[in-house]
Amino acid sequence: MALPQSPDFDKMSDGLVPAIVQDAQTAAVLMLGYMNAAALQQTQETGLVTFFSRSKQRLWTKGEESGNVLRLRSIALDCDNDTLLIQAEPAGPVCHTGADTCWNQPNIAPDFLHQLENIILQRRATAPEGSYTAQLFAAGIPKMAQKVGEEAVETVIEALGDNRDRLLNESADLLYHLLVLFAAKEIRLHEVEHVLLSRHK
Repeated sequence: MALPQSPDFDKMSDGLVPAIVQDAQTAAVLMLGYMNAAALQQTQETGLVTFFSRSKQRLWTKGEESGNVLRLRSIALDCDNDTLLIQAEPAGPVCHTGADTCWNQPNIAPDFLHQLENIILQRRATAPEGSYTAQLFAAGIPKMAQKVGEEAVETVIEALGDNRDRLLNESADLLYHLLVLFAAKEIRLHEVEHVLLSRHK
């Protein structure tokens, strides 16, 4: 994921530039870190957001111990070439305190479908015991696709009937299983929204 030009790492005496991390889905600001040229390169090569830790005095990949990594989605450089805006997908709480963000603010999605998408991504990353979502990921894409097909058929059947509650429940099942399949195929809800928006325009 290349930038049009490199940050001006020489602007600061320590060779670091601030990197603001934003949730690619919710737009919430998650944390602030610092990058040198090596940290930026490792972030771009691995797809995992990596900083230069001023306390450890080494490169530090967020979540390297906790597993709560930040998966890179985009990088932007500001107009002065000295600050990075990183959009990423968090695999869990970002702050070492267990909070969603380093400002102890909830990482709230703009609507529940996006919030549900984040929950599904967390289940994929952590695979908690007894989680139906984790079981679907373990079963693989063919099983997920089969479930989408089954729920689609059941939704159609209920649409031909008169029971509104059953139609609502089958529709909810369909949306849920579709989001699980999206997560497995590395498709995000906002990408589908962009397709719909482009068609609307």
